Amino acid sequence: MPEMTIAVGTAETTLMYAEAAESAAVVARQLRANASRIETLGNTLRASPPRAVVTCARGSSDHAATYARYLVETHAHVLTSSASPSISSVYGIEQDLHDCLFLAISQSGRSPDLLASVEAARRDGAFVVALCNAPDAPLVAMADFAISLHAGLERSVAATKSYVASLSALAHLVAAWTQDAQLCAATQALPEALSAAWRLDWQAALPMLVEAEHLYVISRGIGLGLAQEGALKAKETCGLHAEAYSGAEVRHGPLALLGAHFPALVLAQNDATRPGLEGLAAELAARGVEVALAGGRAEGALVLPTVECPATLAPIPNAVSLYRLLAQVAVARGRNPDAPPFLSKVTATV
Repeated sequence: MPEMTIAVGTAETTLMYAEAAESAAVVARQLRANASRIETLGNTLRASPPRAVVTCARGSSDHAATYARYLVETHAHVLTSSASPSISSVYGIEQDLHDCLFLAISQSGRSPDLLASVEAARRDGAFVVALCNAPDAPLVAMADFAISLHAGLERSVAATKSYVASLSALAHLVAAWTQDAQLCAATQALPEALSAAWRLDWQAALPMLVEAEHLYVISRGIGLGLAQEGALKAKETCGLHAEAYSGAEVRHGPLALLGAHFPALVLAQNDATRPGLEGLAAELAARGVEVALAGGRAEGALVLPTVECPATLAPIPNAVSLYRLLAQVAVARGRNPDAPPFLSKVTATV
């Protein structure tokens, strides 16, 4: 384990912990405030269905975009792909985006490459929708339609409540677009699910992660974006080298690295991907790998509790449980999760 160098008190005293704890209230506020605009946008997308959806984001917002891809493709049945910002911001390539929905997701709405991509997308014929936490951001002004995340001021460098707000806004949008009654009802029930998820105790995984030198965060399908987010947060807040993998992709070589001080955190949801993830967790545990599993059960794996929630939305409450755990891991490893080294709240890539 890396040398502990920073004294930060307890996890409960960190901004990361406090801001993640606000997630339920943030989503409740967002659902109320955005109801009319989301309905309007849903009507627009049904009246003029996009031939494809292109997502554009960086960092945690890009992990939300991964969630968006699975959400849109499984519910709206529209091909969804992630934009490569350098195509427009560096290479200056024009693309045919007529009749496409260009979905830009950002906390700050100020990253130069994101703004360049949005400008190019509009020029190339896309309908640009922005999900942003800063109402006065340049991104909001550039978009054809903007949806506020309503997460409020986020002072910790590590994004938490704004990431959760991005997921809930995406679920709200797709529910309105598709008029899926079950998804609509489940989305409206998210604040209660988030409150329950925040109260869950994942500290049983603390010893495994505090002593780890490396970590795989594994999921599949709708949960893959949260695996990406968990790996990023482990790196930036805990100083723990972590990588995210699909439960299918990890079998193509990376599986060989797992072993002493190299555990696996498996995040499952109750859909068609769950049996495969449970089987993988059991296989790893049988090999002597330390495994923590949320959302399923497997022999030899440490089972982390989750709230009852439709699989489509499971990554949202699971995110707050994971944030609570990682804030605790960071402090136990002697890290300040609010101020990761060499990072700032707005990353100005071009």
